[in-house]
Amino acid sequence: MPDHSPTRQRQPLRLSVVIPILVIVVSVALTAFVLQQAATGGPAEQDPEGAAQGTELELGAQPTDADAPEADPSEGPGAADPGAANPGGEDAGPEAEGPAAGPEAEEVPDMSDVERRDPDDPLAVGPADAPAAIVMFTDFQCPFCAVWHEETLPVLMDYVEDGDLRIEWRDVNVFGEASERAARAAYAAALQDELLSYHALLFPDGETLPESQLSQDGLTELAREAGLDAAQFDEDMNSPETAEQVAQKEEEGMAIGAFSTPSFIVAGEPIAGAQPTGVFVEAVDRGLDEAD
Repeated sequence: MPDHSPTRQRQPLRLSVVIPILVIVVSVALTAFVLQQAATGGPAEQDPEGAAQGTELELGAQPTDADAPEADPSEGPGAADPGAANPGGEDAGPEAEGPAAGPEAEEVPDMSDVERRDPDDPLAVGPADAPAAIVMFTDFQCPFCAVWHEETLPVLMDYVEDGDLRIEWRDVNVFGEASERAARAAYAAALQDELLSYHALLFPDGETLPESQLSQDGLTELAREAGLDAAQFDEDMNSPETAEQVAQKEEEGMAIGAFSTPSFIVAGEPIAGAQPTGVFVEAVDRGLDEAD
């Protein structure tokens, strides 16, 4: 006899029930994973010993990007920023504020061997045998160099005219091609004995010229303003001998760590940045006292 009792049919498993369950399970698993990582400090802690340490410097900070800080001549070179421009790095910090002072300060190294004292060096003023000397590492696109030339150089020129000081320039050209071109132009002007007048045109009123004016044509026009023989200027500016001299001076600056501008050796003392004029006067006076 057939069984006509009612039977329960098995219902198919519905996706509308399964999917929410799976979502809940995955969410719980992810939450547990995140909590575990937070408790253990993350998948990999960074080793502080492996962090970038930078390049060891002696006079300035390593350049790291393309733009120079803007100088505010109203504040003078001795404002809060001690006045060392990198083409995009950090400006020279408090440690670059001239010779160390105080009874516990480390002895300042004697770097007078950087001085050339070459009587035929066109990028120098003052007697080759002056009792004190300044070597300036500079760049014609450096705003702090421009401020220094406007505010401090005139004071130091009194020492030069008295025969007590020699100033030698080294263009390190950290701002690139336009700076190198301007350095060759300054060298060409110096060959016609117009170094300082050409510097004044490159740093008008303590400011730098825009890069567009540091083209070949722009630099030749400055030579005309300075009363130079423009044809001779162009020939000298583009000669292999000038390029060699400019490259050699740049290498000298890099060799001693003058990666930021301006940097100085004053009577053997390293000074970074366009410090207040008094810092340079005191350093020169110390050098003169030691020379007596």
